[in-house]
Amino acid sequence: MASDTATATEIDTGTGLAPWQAGLIGGIGGSILFGALMTMMEPGMLETMIPGMYGLEGGLAGWIVHISHGAVLGVVFAGLLVVSGRRDVAIGPSVAAGIVYGVLVWLGLAVVVMPIWLGMPEMVPNFDVGSLVGHVIYGAVLGVAFSVLSR
Repeated sequence: MASDTATATEIDTGTGLAPWQAGLIGGIGGSILFGALMTMMEPGMLETMIPGMYGLEGGLAGWIVHISHGAVLGVVFAGLLVVSGRRDVAIGPSVAAGIVYGVLVWLGLAVVVMPIWLGMPEMVPNFDVGSLVGHVIYGAVLGVAFSVLSR
């Protein structure tokens, strides 16, 4: 006589967002928090420097560009996690990955690319600690959002 035994299995309910969507939302959230910090510490960055990269000026343009950058970089973060086989990441490792990613973005884009793009190669490398802190905060928020939203 056979008997059926129920066992617990993991079921994907499909309620989580696609990785790129989680990265997009996390990138937007991280860039908003980073932008708020930047507005308090260095308002000229959002009013002149960031919009100046595209020939624009003013705080609204700076915010739009900054949040757009954050959104695109958030999608790239999600893509890197998916390609590395880490689509479903627990919150701790996701935050750690986000912080590392934020530091790498800072090193590549803020320290080197942005000063060159703005025609100020004499500022390379631009090791601004406030910018580093902002990028770490961005990465941490991105990591939290990715983990929570993609599950």
